[in-house]
Amino acid sequence: MRLREAAGLAVLAALVATGCSRLAFVKTDPSRRAESRVSEPVVVHESAAARQRIESRNQLAVAQSRLLQGELDPAEEAAGRAAKLDPQSPDAYTLLAVIAERRGRQADAGAHYLRATELAPRNGAAANNYGAWLCANGRVAESLGWFERALADPAYRTPAAALANSGACALRAGQAARADRDLRAAIGLDPENAVALGALAQLQFQSGRYMEARAFSERRLATAQADVAALELASQIERKLGDTAAADRYVRRLREEFPGNVPGNPGDTTQR
Repeated sequence: MRLREAAGLAVLAALVATGCSRLAFVKTDPSRRAESRVSEPVVVHESAAARQRIESRNQLAVAQSRLLQGELDPAEEAAGRAAKLDPQSPDAYTLLAVIAERRGRQADAGAHYLRATELAPRNGAAANNYGAWLCANGRVAESLGWFERALADPAYRTPAAALANSGACALRAGQAARADRDLRAAIGLDPENAVALGALAQLQFQSGRYMEARAFSERRLATAQADVAALELASQIERKLGDTAAADRYVRRLREEFPGNVPGNPGDTTQR
């Protein structure tokens, strides 16, 4: 369950929507008759703080562009400049967190995600991102409350993401009933949510409902690019259903698509 990737994608989507508001504008007098002489426009000058906020957003756009191109050094430099220009920008800290995760600096990522929630305490995306980081870094029980905070934000535009993360993390915490509830709610909103489908396959497998597990596993693999966990689970499901040929096909996919990442005992019967 790629919680961190889901969080990162949500962050980038939020940043795409962040525009650079134009604070210098011209006001005209609507009470003037059309044929009358128009007075000189009144220009409202930007304050230094306003100019810094605009430049911070410009730097965020640069950072996002570089990150999408895989250029982590310039992305981090631009995001750092954005945070210095506007220390109250949750987007800047969120982007710094995404970059830190890409670099494997998990402690830094967590601190940045937390800072974003402090700057935007009612923001659902920030709460979801921090919850996903907590769950992915072993603080599973703590993460669940953050998903509840995300879902409490009426302006949160992607509740399926928080529901999927909540359900997947509840499954890790051994809370099967909550996991089932949240995961089904997630696919009700987003039938192709890969995190929710993968977690539902795992939940059904753990519960011994192998036909249901197969159905969710197949939907997961049809929806998004396969990963090691999804293929390994698919092979285990087929083994339980007695279809050794299908199980072996998934294991072969593991070896072909993820060489060096195949589990030590994937359970196939083919010659290694």
